[in-house]
Amino acid sequence: MNLLLENCGISKKSADEISAIFKGGRVPHALILEGAPQPAALTAKTMAKACVCTSKGAKPCGQCAACKKAVAGSHPDIFILDGDAGTRAFPVDMIRKIRTDAYIRPNEADCKVYLLLGVQNMAEVSQNALLKVLEEPPENVMFIMTASNVSQLLPTIRSRAQVFTINGADGEKLPEKAFAIARAILNPKESELLFLLSDFSNDREGFRQTAGCLQLVFRDALVARSGGKSRLSGQDTAASLLCGSLTRSSLLELLEVTEKVPAALDRNANMPLLLTSFCACLRCAAGR
Repeated sequence: MNLLLENCGISKKSADEISAIFKGGRVPHALILEGAPQPAALTAKTMAKACVCTSKGAKPCGQCAACKKAVAGSHPDIFILDGDAGTRAFPVDMIRKIRTDAYIRPNEADCKVYLLLGVQNMAEVSQNALLKVLEEPPENVMFIMTASNVSQLLPTIRSRAQVFTINGADGEKLPEKAFAIARAILNPKESELLFLLSDFSNDREGFRQTAGCLQLVFRDALVARSGGKSRLSGQDTAASLLCGSLTRSSLLELLEVTEKVPAALDRNANMPLLLTSFCACLRCAAGR
């Protein structure tokens, strides 16, 4: 299994750690793979295939009917929602449906596997709905989630899942970079903001993840501006700074600017032009 996992684009150390839980029969009912979307998603799908594989030897074998169905995306006991492909992939009604379905016996395999990709894009109401099944998980069910940054998830979700940081995920530096960008937005001069964004000229994935962190910071600032106390970003200082400096209308505009980033990246937008436009839009939204 190690080689298959390494082929997903993750480090040997990460592959060894994940393989060990399967070999030792210590697979948790819920785990989160923190890292860049593509390698994390490939790793999650490999793990799902191992869960349903019917081979008596090494899993996944890649040869049994279950493995072939998993590769084809037709295995009845593997359910996938891709939040990296669309930020509206986790409506609360769908999470409630999963919660109900989890208590129904598997169709063919020994367990059901729910692949929730890009859960950093899951709204708080949906996270709370998911929490109910994570707190009292049924037997023979496994939740494999991926996130570009686990700090964007509710602490209650993180506490009920085993977290693996893979493939150089930057869980500490990304929020720090988001905080620096949020602070630079308030600077009367645009040079600082342009300088910070220039780091992403050749790092599309880093920009995607940082924009996701920023989106949560703006969301927290907007909630605080409206008198709410809920926080998701883990960057209370940045949210408080923006809340005290910008109007509700400006915060809404900033949120909308960051929401457009994934679509622009998916269209393979020219990075220097995208970063320049992003800078201009942030400053305009902030009234600078």
